[in-house]
Amino acid sequence: MLVTMSQKELDRIPVLQQLCDKRLTQSRAAKLLNLSIRQVQRLLNRYQIEGAAGLSSRKRGKPANNRAPDELRFKILMLLREKYSDFGPTLAAEKLLERHCIRISTETLRNWMTADGLWVPHSRRKPRVYQPRYQRDCLGELVQIDGSHHDWFEGRADKCCLLVFIDDATGRLMHLHFCETESAFDYMNATRQYIEKHGKPVAYYSDKHAVFRVSQAETRQTGVTQFGRVLHDMAIELICANSSQAKGRVERANKTLQDRLVKEMRLENISSIESANHWVETFVSDFNRRFARPAKYPKDLHRPVQETPAELADIFAWHELRTLSKSLTFQYDKILYLLDPTEENTRIAGQKIEVFDYPDGTLAFKYAHRTLSYQAFDKLACVDQGAIVDNKRLGAVLRLAQVHQDEREQDGKRERSKKMPKRRAQARVQEQLKAINPVLANPAEFRASLKR
Repeated sequence: MLVTMSQKELDRIPVLQQLCDKRLTQSRAAKLLNLSIRQVQRLLNRYQIEGAAGLSSRKRGKPANNRAPDELRFKILMLLREKYSDFGPTLAAEKLLERHCIRISTETLRNWMTADGLWVPHSRRKPRVYQPRYQRDCLGELVQIDGSHHDWFEGRADKCCLLVFIDDATGRLMHLHFCETESAFDYMNATRQYIEKHGKPVAYYSDKHAVFRVSQAETRQTGVTQFGRVLHDMAIELICANSSQAKGRVERANKTLQDRLVKEMRLENISSIESANHWVETFVSDFNRRFARPAKYPKDLHRPVQETPAELADIFAWHELRTLSKSLTFQYDKILYLLDPTEENTRIAGQKIEVFDYPDGTLAFKYAHRTLSYQAFDKLACVDQGAIVDNKRLGAVLRLAQVHQDEREQDGKRERSKKMPKRRAQARVQEQLKAINPVLANPAEFRASLKR
């Protein structure tokens, strides 16, 4: 019969053999084996009668005294197959206690699930293969971009976001831009600054942020984000990484910047986004001098910018489409816009016009590259009692007053559309109201002028 022995039991054989040959005393053997003299006597008797097999533990191969009943094991495994087949041992143990009042240790449950095929230990799993990716060959061939949210000013100002542009071939910081949020307009502004300084790279490498990649629901509509449309118009490819490790160069750069850049700004006493953006080029130059390395090939793949400043302004604006009604009106961001009733505008009634919402808050409306002149009426502004309105605008004002009353009755103080860019200024709304009627922009001021 084959007997399994542990290494500890095997190490006792030479000592007991010397004890049998009377080359050791029992007290000396007890000290060598770290056992009592009585236990050494028992082992010696079993060794003389049964040989080396007598030293193996009598408990080996027998169930433990505190072993869980087989009925409980079958019940737990049945529950796991029915309700928790994809749960790990730790979570499954928690749910068994919470939902079924069954207390079982995590390791016991792990052994049961492993034996039953419900769990595969990590040591037995097939290792995932992560092949290294060689860095690109030339400067400007691939630029990794990412936003890093951090307390950059260490409490001297609010937390903000740093947009990082780093070249894949050289590890050079190409551009840093501080902003309040990681929005499409912030990336547009930073990208325009980048291309004006370096030119147009071949491709940008980003994560799956909503600025770069549309969701499944949005795919049915346009299939491209505003930032993606900008890069398409600029002939720059946009590649989204499948994981954070894939764009590890910019991720590691973020960690370095959160250490070095924060301390440098502390020494320079920089406490605002504006001052940080003004100074950051000094840090970039010093950083690249220390850490950047030459590319494999010296060719620079950045392309010069051929577009005019006016074309760039249109490309880097927020684009939307609106349908022009038969009355030559359309809505954008809950504001009604009215085109002049000219013969040229009448011919495009029912057509799609394009909205250009610029980063500075100004608007432009175009049809087939023709800029349309307009007047605006704010749907959210209150029509003041006794306001003086031109006769030709009376119908629009009455319709909007009715809409405003319905909203007020529903206790719905509405805000601007959340889909629109988040930087519309109240001053611009006031200018748009003045385009219709000065009374609507500031009724109190108008009344005061009448009294004077």
